[in-house]
Amino acid sequence: MKRYILSLDQGTTSCRAILFDKQGKTIATGQREFAQFFPQPGWVEHDAEEIFRTQMECVQDCLKAAGAAGDDVACIGISNQRETTVVWNRKTGVPVHKAIVWQCRRTQDVANQLRAESNEFREKTGLVPDAYFSGPKIAWILDNVPEARAQAERGELAFGTIDTWLIWKMTGGVVHATEASNASRTMLFNLHTMKWDESLMARLRVPSSLMPEIFPADHVFGNTSKSVIGFEAPISGVLGDQQAALFGQACLSQGMAKCTYGTGGFLLVNIGEAPNLVPGLLTTVAWQLKNSKPCYAIEGAIFITGAAIQWLRDGLGLLESSDQAEAMASSVSSNDGVYFVPALVGMGSPWWNSDVRGTIVGLTRGTSKEHLVRAALEAMAYQVKDVAVQMSEHGLSMSELRVDGGATRNSLMLQFQSDVLNVPIIRSGQTESTAWGAAAVAAIGVGLMSGVEEVQSVWLRDGAFTPSADRSAEYAGWRRALKGAFACADA
Repeated sequence: MKRYILSLDQGTTSCRAILFDKQGKTIATGQREFAQFFPQPGWVEHDAEEIFRTQMECVQDCLKAAGAAGDDVACIGISNQRETTVVWNRKTGVPVHKAIVWQCRRTQDVANQLRAESNEFREKTGLVPDAYFSGPKIAWILDNVPEARAQAERGELAFGTIDTWLIWKMTGGVVHATEASNASRTMLFNLHTMKWDESLMARLRVPSSLMPEIFPADHVFGNTSKSVIGFEAPISGVLGDQQAALFGQACLSQGMAKCTYGTGGFLLVNIGEAPNLVPGLLTTVAWQLKNSKPCYAIEGAIFITGAAIQWLRDGLGLLESSDQAEAMASSVSSNDGVYFVPALVGMGSPWWNSDVRGTIVGLTRGTSKEHLVRAALEAMAYQVKDVAVQMSEHGLSMSELRVDGGATRNSLMLQFQSDVLNVPIIRSGQTESTAWGAAAVAAIGVGLMSGVEEVQSVWLRDGAFTPSADRSAEYAGWRRALKGAFACADA
């Protein structure tokens, strides 16, 4: 009997492959980083072919580490960075341009124009028009790559977010498909009809022939090609990374919330079967399973959390490893009045300001690198608080927050987060919540797990952090720093 679920967790800076059993136990992991390209200020690109190669190398690393073979894989799940955009030639399978990453700001002028014109995109998609999303990125590729628009009009090109690209590649170019959580991040998907919206595509001049077919998350999308990856297995679960984390954290009932701290930070609240709108926040499809109604979520999308520590490490050389951050921050008793607004690619929820830039305030002769590292960690918590305040003002409160992601190994940050939010923070016992969410959906897709009740039954916590200090003064200092950053942007 095939024993394992293989989960592909394709992130912004690295690819990972993780082998799970059906109880969610991690058997083995493979992880490799891939190149980041910054052709102009504010522009971010990936090489989609490199992503695929790296992801497949991770699969082999993972299987080798487990002492397993492809024949041991019962099914495959995919979670992925969501809005990153790939357009490729259907015949050759070669991308016509590098993938435009979700962080890339090149299409902000188009997004601003759409925002000013009408509320159509907001009302239909639940999104705030922004360079973050895929639709304007597709249009940019078609308008700026020679012959791309003509090829698209002839039906020769295909679009996909990274899930679609991986499915296409792993099935040998046979399957061009996605599911609703990823589709809902394109600005081209109607939350109410659960279909691509012809009016929105026409506004952005995106031909419908580009678009993948949309299936439930636990659909069997196809079998991998043995000639491509070395073995055959069904791809039976796909979710965008943040929705996968919500599922993996077993936030399966209305009102449950999770936050993932990765390159960015993403706070999602399960809002059930009605796609309500909250100003400044995103409404998105959480998941749709076979023979079930869609489940929706309200999302606060914070562009920079862990990436701020990476910048202090790689850009400024203040620390050698991100793992040093907690010890460095703990070595000082407070931020000493130093605040870091990490608007390195503008600000996402709830502000949606693409002009604001990173700002550090409160520097004195006594400021040390430890204060800057602490300020970066505290900024993660403050930005989540900004989102939580916006949610609370519109009737969405939370009694606890489940957390996952690399930064949750940092107990100082989690305690500070609990203090700032004034709610308990529950760290998942499943450290790979995103990958496990995709794996669990894949297991449901092939009948290896019975359904969401079994996902709930295997969820475990790894400790809790309860409020222990009043941080209202520190948060007020953050809001003053934020106000200053916005004032600089407006100057």
